[in-house]
Amino acid sequence: MYLIIFDVDGTLLDSQNTIVHGFEAAFAAVGLPVPGRKTILSIVGRSLDMAFADLVGPEHQDKVPEMAAVYRAEKIARRKAGLDQDPLYPGAREAIDRLHAREDVLLGIATGKALRGVHHMMDVHDLHGRFITIQTADTSPSKPHPDMIERALSETGADPEQTVMIGDTGFDMAMARAGGVHAIGVTWGYHDHSQLTADGAERIIHRFDELDQALIELLKMEKETV
Repeated sequence: MYLIIFDVDGTLLDSQNTIVHGFEAAFAAVGLPVPGRKTILSIVGRSLDMAFADLVGPEHQDKVPEMAAVYRAEKIARRKAGLDQDPLYPGAREAIDRLHAREDVLLGIATGKALRGVHHMMDVHDLHGRFITIQTADTSPSKPHPDMIERALSETGADPEQTVMIGDTGFDMAMARAGGVHAIGVTWGYHDHSQLTADGAERIIHRFDELDQALIELLKMEKETV
């Protein structure tokens, strides 16, 4: 049995605009200058508190709890208003559905999002029932700590050698490496090719239609049934 674990933001979901909006609201609420868009996106994948801690530096750590609370409140309010309907990346749904249809594949999620955010994605894109294991920032330390991988392996009973983490950041790749599973980096997200490779990506793909071949090479999956 193969276990294929997806990151969410920057991998399945093109959520950069709503993420940046949330961070801008949080920085404004505490009177700190807002970092540039590229800087904000560089920490996507970390849990929310750790992301703010990284961005504000040691002199403003006391503001992190308030900033995280503002971000969460902003997200909840916008979703209730019918906003933050982030699109899936091209080919994501097809890849998920194709893999979900296989009897020898289990799908999982490992994300710095809260479970609430994952459920919102599933509601918007009708993805309920696809993922057998869902690991979030609610129950695990921030990436690149391997806890999410370890929990996913424990919940599914999957063999690490037949498990792959797919993500767009070096945090995802380093987490996979620390958890003893394979790693595939995607280039349409928030970290560049060199960062993914440096942090442990064994394969790099530039489009979702390249995923099947990467899985064949890494996991020895049957080509005719991918």
